Amino acid sequence: MFLDLLKKNRSYRSFSQNEEIGKDKLLEWIDGTRFTPSTMNLQPLKYRMVFAPDELEKVRPLTKWAAALKDWTIPPIGHHASAFIIILIDNNIAAKSEPFLKDVGICAHTILLQASEQGFGGCLIGNFSPEKIAQTLQIPDFLEPALIVALGKPDETITLTDADENGSTKYYRDSAGNHIVPKRLLKDIVIQKNEK
Repeated sequence: MFLDLLKKNRSYRSFSQNEEIGKDKLLEWIDGTRFTPSTMNLQPLKYRMVFAPDELEKVRPLTKWAAALKDWTIPPIGHHASAFIIILIDNNIAAKSEPFLKDVGICAHTILLQASEQGFGGCLIGNFSPEKIAQTLQIPDFLEPALIVALGKPDETITLTDADENGSTKYYRDSAGNHIVPKRLLKDIVIQKNEK
C-alpha cells in the first residue's frame, strides 16, 4: 500500500558502504521527476549526480546533517551516503528561484519515494553552502543549487511515534541508537469548522 511506502520513506542518515548506487539507477530516479507537476510548467530544474568516489569525498564534508542530534556523529564514520543528487534551478529558465522551491520539494520527494520502493533510502539536505557546492562541482553560475538528496542503502532503524501531549516533534536517538521521529496526530493537523 502507498501509506506503507510513505512510512518507509524516512530521513535516513546511516548507510551501508557495501551498496553502491551507480549512474543508471540515479538516472532512473531523476527520470521519474519529469512527470511531476511544475510551476507554470516551466520545468526549470536540473540535476547533478555525484557517485564517483573522488567526487563523493569532496561533497561529503560540505553537507551538514541532523543539527538536533548534537551528541551523535551523523552520518557515523564508515556509513556515508553512496550518492548525491544536487537539485539545481536553471536561472536562464526561471529568473527568480523562490516560486520554484515547491517544484524542488516535489521532485526531491519523488526521488526518495522511488528509492524507498527499491529498498534504498535517503535524506534531504538543505544545510549546505550553494556557493561551495557549485565551486567544488564546477557548476555554471546560472544553475543555482537548491537542495541535496543523499542516497544509499539504509542500515539504521527509524521508528515513527505519536507526538507527546505537548506536541513536541523533536526527533532523537534512544540509548541503542535507534532514530525516533514523533509525528503529530491527524486530529491536530486538520483545521475544520465544527460540523453537526
